[in-house]
Amino acid sequence: MVKKEQYYWALLRIGLGWTFLWAFLDKLWGLGFATLKENSWLAGGSPTSGFLLHGTKGPLAGVFQMLAGSAFVDWLFMIGLLLLGVSLILGIGVRVAAYAGSLLLFMMWLALLLPANNPFLDEHILYIFALMGLSLVKAGRVWGLGLWWSKQKLVKQNPWME
Repeated sequence: MVKKEQYYWALLRIGLGWTFLWAFLDKLWGLGFATLKENSWLAGGSPTSGFLLHGTKGPLAGVFQMLAGSAFVDWLFMIGLLLLGVSLILGIGVRVAAYAGSLLLFMMWLALLLPANNPFLDEHILYIFALMGLSLVKAGRVWGLGLWWSKQKLVKQNPWME
């Protein structure tokens, strides 16, 4: 029997998944929200350059600015956004997505040191807490394919993939 709070976690999982997937789609096609069409990845733009060149600040800004425009960084970032979004929406590999997403968000937090609104706790850190919560409660099992995924032979042999 599904408890009421599990629906909350499922909604949070799907919402965060859509957030990552939307970022991927907007950067890929330049839908005009965070990325203009002429700056889209398909138009030859770099999905990471804008943030890494102009959004970074603090003691590590130079490190992140050196990564701007790197094809390797662009591909890694875009593949990460796509896989995080799909994994969370479908409810498969939620644990892996939680750790990978947390790493991405932590690196974005480092690129902004110290964040403008609160020097320590900003939305990147709160999203990390949310992702870890999704993993802990196995949120992919409600309104997702997590239960089916956990029964697959590969996942049974490698529980970290759940």
